[in-house]
Amino acid sequence: MSEKALTLKQSGVRWLWLAILVFVADIGIKFLVMENMGYGWPNRIEILPFFNLLYVHNYGAAFSFLSDQAGWQRWLFTGIAFIVSGLLTYWMSKLPATEKWNNVAYALIIGGAVGNVFDRVVHGFVVDYLDFYWGNYHWPAFNLADMAICLGAAMIIFDGFRSKPDSTS
Repeated sequence: MSEKALTLKQSGVRWLWLAILVFVADIGIKFLVMENMGYGWPNRIEILPFFNLLYVHNYGAAFSFLSDQAGWQRWLFTGIAFIVSGLLTYWMSKLPATEKWNNVAYALIIGGAVGNVFDRVVHGFVVDYLDFYWGNYHWPAFNLADMAICLGAAMIIFDGFRSKPDSTS
């Protein structure tokens, strides 16, 4: 790409619609869970022999990391999410909209991060509802925002291994 600045229409910022879609879907599902499910294990809904819907509060980060702390982690994770979302939005503004892979990855991370920040700021915790397990082992519960963040991060990692066109010719 030349040194010429990209307009909003030409830049990856066009892909922020995907972040908005992830955010709205995440918040909508969490609202439905909070309004229609009882809290905790006794109120789980068994879907498959390895999967439950389970309404729980997560005071930490992904996979309940730091959830046993006194509350400071709420603001730490909120700050990290704002910084990461800001950086990714800036990078999207520098990428052409045609660079779909990275723009989609960034948008997924932004949408998921903002969805979980919304929960932290409004409720003081993140609503999790997906419970996968094998036998007696249960993976920590998670939500759509967590899936979007993980998928976006995996796409970025995978992109590091993809062969790039030779730009020197």
